Amino acid sequence: MTSRSVRTGRHPADAPWVRTRLRTAPGTAWALALLVLVTAFLSAVFPRAVEHQGTEGLRQDITSAGAGRSVLELISPQPSLQLPPAEREAAVRGAALKAVHDKARAAMPAEVRPGAADSSYGFRTAQPMATPEPWLPRPEGVDPKLSYATPSDLRDHATLRSGAWPAVRGLVTEDTDEVEGVVTGATAKALGARLGATVSVPTRAGEHLTVRITGIITPREPRSTYWSAEPLFRTPALVPEPGSNPPSLDPPRHYWTATVLLPQDAAPALLGSTGEPEMFWRFPPDASGLTAADVPGLRTALASLEGGPGLVRLRATAGDNAVFTTGLDQILAGYDTLRTAIGPVVTVAAVGVGAVAAVVLLMTAGLIGGRRREELALLRARGGSLAGLAGRLLAETAVVAVPAAALGLLAALPFFGSARPGLAVAGPVAVAVLVCVAVPVGAVAPHRRPRLPGARDDLITARPSRLRTVAELTVLVLAVGAVVGLRRRGTAEGGGDLLVSAAPVLVGLIAALVLVRLLPLPLRLASRAVARRRGAIGFLSLARAGRGSAGGALPLLALLLALTTAAFGGSVLAGVSEARDRAAVLEVGADARISGLLDAAPLPARLIREVRAADGVRRLAEVQVVSGVPLPPGADGTGSMKNATVLGVDPDAYARLARSAELGTFQPDRLRADRGRGKGGAGTGVVPVIASPSVAAELGDGPRDLTTPAGDLRVRVAGIMPRTAAVPDHDFLLVDSAVLTRQWTTTLLVAGAPDPKALRTAARAAGKDISVRIRAEERAAFVDTPMQRGTRGIYAAAVGVGAGYALLAVLLSLLRTAPERTALLARLRTMGLTSRQGRRLLGLESLPQALPAAFGGVLVGWATIALLAPGVDLAGLALFNGTDDAAPDAALLRPAPWSLTLPALGVVVLTVGAAAAQAWWASRRGPITELRSGDPR
Repeated sequence: MTSRSVRTGRHPADAPWVRTRLRTAPGTAWALALLVLVTAFLSAVFPRAVEHQGTEGLRQDITSAGAGRSVLELISPQPSLQLPPAEREAAVRGAALKAVHDKARAAMPAEVRPGAADSSYGFRTAQPMATPEPWLPRPEGVDPKLSYATPSDLRDHATLRSGAWPAVRGLVTEDTDEVEGVVTGATAKALGARLGATVSVPTRAGEHLTVRITGIITPREPRSTYWSAEPLFRTPALVPEPGSNPPSLDPPRHYWTATVLLPQDAAPALLGSTGEPEMFWRFPPDASGLTAADVPGLRTALASLEGGPGLVRLRATAGDNAVFTTGLDQILAGYDTLRTAIGPVVTVAAVGVGAVAAVVLLMTAGLIGGRRREELALLRARGGSLAGLAGRLLAETAVVAVPAAALGLLAALPFFGSARPGLAVAGPVAVAVLVCVAVPVGAVAPHRRPRLPGARDDLITARPSRLRTVAELTVLVLAVGAVVGLRRRGTAEGGGDLLVSAAPVLVGLIAALVLVRLLPLPLRLASRAVARRRGAIGFLSLARAGRGSAGGALPLLALLLALTTAAFGGSVLAGVSEARDRAAVLEVGADARISGLLDAAPLPARLIREVRAADGVRRLAEVQVVSGVPLPPGADGTGSMKNATVLGVDPDAYARLARSAELGTFQPDRLRADRGRGKGGAGTGVVPVIASPSVAAELGDGPRDLTTPAGDLRVRVAGIMPRTAAVPDHDFLLVDSAVLTRQWTTTLLVAGAPDPKALRTAARAAGKDISVRIRAEERAAFVDTPMQRGTRGIYAAAVGVGAGYALLAVLLSLLRTAPERTALLARLRTMGLTSRQGRRLLGLESLPQALPAAFGGVLVGWATIALLAPGVDLAGLALFNGTDDAAPDAALLRPAPWSLTLPALGVVVLTVGAAAAQAWWASRRGPITELRSGDPR
């Protein structure tokens, strides 16, 4: 021994353990690294995708809400009349308003604080004032009412089309008798304003301020907050006169209202007007940098500005009576409602896919440990400790898993850039820790006790231990509690409860444990039956299947969880589509609906004939809609405050159409009246009717007299339906149209695939007040918000990822026993087994586990959906909101046949195909290569 070797304590030929192992089995190391990388990437991308979709949804909600709802506005009344006139006039000029604007803008929430160029301020009259100028239009004899405002930076937001910009002649005060102003092109066209025209503004002193129109302008960005926060700045409106004639006698008269824009320093002239002038500062929220994580802080800041310390600070700047108003808090409330409805559904998908990935990682760890069982047994026999072996395995696993997890994290960061980076860390860390713990523990645990050579743990002969029984009962209790909690509380209330979100996973786990316990029984029975038959293939395949490890619950669990996740995710996607289809049907009532004004105006007979003869029309139901029919008083003489809609229909045609639309099906005979007795007026007979539940409760069981504009009837309730096609969301009475004294058709319900263009052409030719609604167009109107679209994408990805992990679970399960099967085929080939028989043998050997997994996956998927459907709310995911009163049952979770059967069939095909491929590959190699001397296989 040299002095160098003595000093180092190591022989120069010694090599580090980790490096040696990685060089010995590089394929295993690379495969493990790839699996860890992909799993870490998915676990890092998921939370970023969820936050990104929340951020995009929040930004779209704010930008699409319109300036009138989202703008942050500070309003202060005109300066106090107790102040000197000079101070009052100075307070409303541009310089003073700008100073307040700069301080108020600094107080706006930092999350949505706009740039200085996007905000505006000025002085305006809050109430429009009647203008008796003779040149102004009066469509219904009422004087127009005009408002006046001095918005800031008008020249930066508009283009002069004709005339000149308004100017300030000298120092404008409250006593100034004439100022200049401009109007937009739309206002000038509607009001007939010309250059040089004047309007008179009444003042409190009984005099008038003259405003001369010097120019006509065009907004540069008409949809910007500057012009949209107060639409009258840009476009005039024809509005009804308040407090005019009673609605029951004559409709209200309409008049024009618009705004004339003055220069900033002309504001003092409005102080004396009778229009209740006020100062305003508007700040459009800038949502470009807003994220979902900023919502709590933004909500707190808005509450402070509306009635807290923030409002106190604003009043110190803008005046003691200043008021802060915004609709942004209502937008945030709607966003929270949608996110609360969607979040728990997403969590269910995340837990399912995460569980499948975890099981596959555990299977990989088991495969690695099984391949090294003889090596570790030899080291253990030579004095190696469990802790020492586990430490070495941990070191070589960490060298592979930790860098792979880090690469997965780095690969996920470029995706969904608006999400916080910290959200992506937890997933890869959990993946790395799970692999680094599972591989050493799974490999070392079987060596705690000596194992006799040749000892087997067969599936058929194994008996579960008491510890395993206790663990399975514990999981069963957790699963039952999760299912009960989800059914009772629902996803909306149990969204933060991980146990409730894990209910599908726990159901799949229980099913896997039950199948593992029950599987030996059919194998024993089948083995006994096949043993008496001629031929060795069936007996050998069942014997091989029965010799599988009794601890093989992980492959079955992975398959069941993957199939359950795919079934649940596919059912969610199918439920969303079905809910939207149902909502469209409830909105229209049929494939197409043609109706007169307010469903009350009669339709021309020519239109009915053209629609009936149109291409694509399979069925047509003519309906007479009579709205607002008062129900008769009760038996005790008390009057009823309820009204109902009476629907006169042809029983046969309407019943067929209602059946095709699945809206209130009924037998026509129940509605068909004795037409010889019923026609001609009331009192000639009792007419059977079908009513909604509330109307049926009001009418009772006996005959009741009913007065309608279509004739007086004596009716008796012959059936009850919760809804009907003609008016799905109203209280109604269906009656045979033949018994009505005055008959006309107000609505046509069309079943089939008519051409919308042809229907609208016919409707336009029949009259301008006839509306056409198409179910397909209503269905297309359900445009996904970013959160809804992202959630559907997550569920689609969950189905794909679950299928991928199921494929990997099948391959890992086959790889675990691949060497044994290859050696078996080699031995049997020396005894005369053909290649075709080898493929049959391996295929039949794989079926006893593939078929229970597929059948169990279908059964468990169906049971999971059936158990959890009452607690899963898809309304927020399917519709714009979760409160569609017309469709209370339109967002239910129902099993989707394709998501139940296709993945299960894929498992069987994949398993048999992999076994056949292995048999083909083994047949290409000679038996001498496989049957080496001393090989324990």
